[in-house]
Amino acid sequence: MPLLEPKPGALRPRTISGPAPDRVPDRASTGTPEVLRSELAELLGADKVLSGISDLVRYASDASPYRFIPQVVVIAEDIDDVSAVLSYAHGKQREVVFRAAGTSLNGQAQGEDILVDVRRHWAGVEVLEDGLRARIRPGTTVVRANAALARHRRVLGPDPASAIACTLGGVVANNASGMTAGTTRNSYRTLSSLTFVLPSGTVVDTADPLADEELERAEPALCHGLMEIKKEIEADPELVARIRAKYEIKNTTGYRLDAYLDGATPVEILRGLMVGSEGTLGFIAEVVFDTLPLDRELTSALLFFPSLPAAAAAVPLFNEAGALAVELMDGNTLRASVSVAGVPADWARLPKDTTALLVEFRAPDEAGRAEYERRAGEVLAGLDLVAPVASVTNAFTRDAKTISGYWKARKAFVTAVGGARASGTTLITEDFAVPPSRLAEACEALLELQAEHGFDAAVAGHAAHGNLHFLLAFDAARPADVERYAAFMEAFCRLTVERFDGSLKAEHSTGRNMAPFLELEWGPRATEMMWRTKRVIDPDLVLAPRILLDRDPKAHLRGLKTIPQVEAVADPCIECGFCEPTCPSEDLTTTPRQRIVLRREMMRQQPGSPVLDGLLDAYGYDAVDTCAGDSTCKLACPVGIDTGALMKDFRHRRHSPREERAAELAALRFGAVEVAARLAVAAADKITDAVGNRILQAVTGAARKAVRPDLVPEWLPQVPGAAARKLPATRRGGAAAVYYPACVNRIFGGPGDRPGPSLPEAVVAVSERAGRPVWIPGDVRGTCCATIWHSKGYDAGNRVMANRIVEAAWGWTAGGRLPLVVDASSCTLGIAHEVVPYLTDDNRSLHAELRIVDSIVWAAEELLPHLEVRRTVGSAVLHPTCSMRHLDDEAQLRAVAEACADEVVVPYDAGCCAFAGDRGMLHPELTESATAREAAEVTAREFDAHLSANRMCEVGMDRATGRSYYSALLELERATRP
Repeated sequence: MPLLEPKPGALRPRTISGPAPDRVPDRASTGTPEVLRSELAELLGADKVLSGISDLVRYASDASPYRFIPQVVVIAEDIDDVSAVLSYAHGKQREVVFRAAGTSLNGQAQGEDILVDVRRHWAGVEVLEDGLRARIRPGTTVVRANAALARHRRVLGPDPASAIACTLGGVVANNASGMTAGTTRNSYRTLSSLTFVLPSGTVVDTADPLADEELERAEPALCHGLMEIKKEIEADPELVARIRAKYEIKNTTGYRLDAYLDGATPVEILRGLMVGSEGTLGFIAEVVFDTLPLDRELTSALLFFPSLPAAAAAVPLFNEAGALAVELMDGNTLRASVSVAGVPADWARLPKDTTALLVEFRAPDEAGRAEYERRAGEVLAGLDLVAPVASVTNAFTRDAKTISGYWKARKAFVTAVGGARASGTTLITEDFAVPPSRLAEACEALLELQAEHGFDAAVAGHAAHGNLHFLLAFDAARPADVERYAAFMEAFCRLTVERFDGSLKAEHSTGRNMAPFLELEWGPRATEMMWRTKRVIDPDLVLAPRILLDRDPKAHLRGLKTIPQVEAVADPCIECGFCEPTCPSEDLTTTPRQRIVLRREMMRQQPGSPVLDGLLDAYGYDAVDTCAGDSTCKLACPVGIDTGALMKDFRHRRHSPREERAAELAALRFGAVEVAARLAVAAADKITDAVGNRILQAVTGAARKAVRPDLVPEWLPQVPGAAARKLPATRRGGAAAVYYPACVNRIFGGPGDRPGPSLPEAVVAVSERAGRPVWIPGDVRGTCCATIWHSKGYDAGNRVMANRIVEAAWGWTAGGRLPLVVDASSCTLGIAHEVVPYLTDDNRSLHAELRIVDSIVWAAEELLPHLEVRRTVGSAVLHPTCSMRHLDDEAQLRAVAEACADEVVVPYDAGCCAFAGDRGMLHPELTESATAREAAEVTAREFDAHLSANRMCEVGMDRATGRSYYSALLELERATRP
């Protein structure tokens, strides 16, 4: 055991609320049964089988109120893996559920036997016919696909609010639609073709002209069964009429029976049935969408009404005027949205009944937008709007930032309201549709029903299409609360069907919580056709039983998850998964959501539980050590949950008093530490020049084993040589700014293969060239942004350095009269924001007077207007750092790059490199995993320059791509050099 190996017990919850009724039982503590694990490992390879108790628990939860523990998790890499698993399941009478993003709201991504991850290896977009079509793999997010289409001025039809995280496989499998799709732009209407794997393992590509012939040869009974059902439906005029009527409004309840009417052959029928089938009929391996024009001339308004029915009554007026989107948000939703960054704080004071409509018109050109504005004005003139708080304008706007803010508030509906729920309660998201002309009546009925059952739900939705969502919170650990929810659901379903002939699921798909009510909506004849469809395609019921079809009238009450209280920073989490695509460790260990899910399971357990011990054993590496701490999860989370901050706190908990004191001493004596570090880098550089990297790799490897991998960095060949001993000479008099070279740039030099000035020399030179000279204080040595200590959870050292740098900066800048320019984005973030909680009251006041400016922003805004570009490179690829995302200065990086290069490319999959100071040296596997997709894009072609804004991130990208990354300011200096 390493000398300083932390004890898992240090992460043991301080208070445990268990045993909870839905806790993982002790018998599951050993993970996957050995026979199942070994058979699948032999079939697929051990690296594709996740079997530990931590693996099973982290995959057990999704965005729904349900939780089921799988027996095993399989990471499928290709269709062959999927077919092998299905064949195995047939032979062993087992069940299979597919899971991609896990953002579905009704338990569709959960299984109790074999759970197959089809996200990790299934991303990719191929734009076809100049954007008219797009071939997309099922693990690709909607946002990623639309990013590839945007340059062609095209967009996908489906636009769910979870587009940042949900994947196209799930979107098609649920027929998710969103804000604008309605019944004409959804997957069923815009899907050109798809490739899927049937439960038998047969692969069907619906675009193949020979697909029907091949399917008939491989699956004659299936083909016959589908055509028999088609014949029976078409022979029943009443049923045909019922099916057509059901899809005049949004409807995802049950199987898509109009596929039998729209398809003439078995393959065409299957193409329709797969949409909305929730993984119960096959695995969708690839989709080809017909895309839509991306109209960019927008005008939008957020209009406030005195009540929900009043707002609903205005919806048809905007529909008639041609609005593409009319979104509704009730008072509970608006008030909860205050937790979302950018939402006006005074919304918290909105009256209870206040309701808003977000109305948007989109046109292809200016003339079209002007016409829409004229129509919108006519509608506005006849409305009785209210302005209960100062921020309300009730006016249409073209301002992109304002419009983006409106949509950010709307899309945060589930997460913002969920985050504001009472601690310990489970969140239920319901989704129904009625004829749009009856929306106001349905709203009144819903409010009455909620009051009758003691719920005060939040309501929002796609009002233009008669589609509303509402959220209920209750305590799943209390039988009385579950009974109250059950009574409400029974009454709500009968109200929707019997009074309004509506859809019980408009776009979230049937799932576990609506399966028992399927026959209520469709009637016995149509429901039986759905059961027959399942038996024809999946006669052995291998795929996702009980997710869409279930005869148990209480199936929706089975598996409801309790939500035990965890640390305050993470407690509002509703496990939506929006954070996952941005997480650097997503494909290596755990995601932010999974870190919280695992913590909650610890709380469900009782002291001494073998499950608790097993989770703690794995949590140190899987959750804490391999968290990059970049906090981009906070940016993706609509309510700003910072799981990175929680992991840093856990690192702090694992430190012994001796470790904390050593870190504090390093901060107190950082001047000597800095000198020693630079000398060590210089010595290492000489050693590698003489004998190569093997000796240093062997020495650091041995030290990592002896001490602790999370404390001793591994030597990497990409580590740059030492910086110059002295910084450039500058003068204080006449300086336009104080220039603070970060300690990383005082210790490490630039890329060895690129001659020219160092970064500090380049910043000084280019600033002088622009007539905005900078001054480097003579006493910067021994100071730091404190990120070294902050990222590792060394609170005492962090406090020492945070206060030192602020006091020094106050003096250097003459009390904040000059800006402080910092040449590493992570250090800019550290000094500007991250040091604040660790400052004394006096120093917090000083900090408030400082102007902290990243060097890239300084260059873009202060230098570029005064510089003459004399030479450019042909192409440059950028790596925007995660700190730049926090600082919101990616645009300035692009501006600097565009001054230096004829073509500037930001990879679609650019994200945090996870090098995180030295974490990429402590855990190189983290950076390798985090950068894999971005590196694939970068290395797919040649670039003349590879630019970024942080030295260690550049080292991480060097390692990932084999290309030499350097600061964009070095390129700017070269481009403007006389």
